[in-house]
Formats: sequence, structure tokens, C-alpha cells
Amino acid sequence: MVRAKFRVISILEQADYRGKPSPTKVVKLACIYDTSIPEDHRFFDATPSGSIEMWVNNPMALEQLPLGKSFYVDFTPVEEP
Repeated sequence: MVRAKFRVISILEQADYRGKPSPTKVVKLACIYDTSIPEDHRFFDATPSGSIEMWVNNPMALEQLPLGKSFYVDFTPVEEP
């Protein structure tokens, strides 16, 4: 398993094909590095930069991804059938 540390850096509104507001938002996360946090030094040494972009249309999921909040992201291989 690989673990990374990301922060939500933007949440963008989307429009539907008619230009009307859509419930879908684009949530962008980026690797973070705070020189005052020792843990961030370890993450930066392993993963110095990166980004994740997710299109989210579930309001409950969006509530859990507030702007400025940091998250651990675990990459666990999917077992193929």
C-alpha cells in the first residue's frame, strides 16, 4: 500500500449541457508540505508533488471534502477476479 497526504485546494462549480448549474462539483486536491510538520517532511521526500481531481455529485460526499481540509489517500491494489 502507498499512502499520500493531500489537501483540498479548490471546489469548482459545474454547469450542465444547457449552461445551468449542476449538482456536480470538481474537487481538486494537491500534495501538501508544511515545513513546521515533521510528518510532511516524510511525505514530501516520498511524493514531492501530485494532484487528484474528482467530479463529485453526491452532496453528502461533498460535505466531507471541505476546502482546506487535509486527507490521507491510500492506494491499495484491487484484487482482480
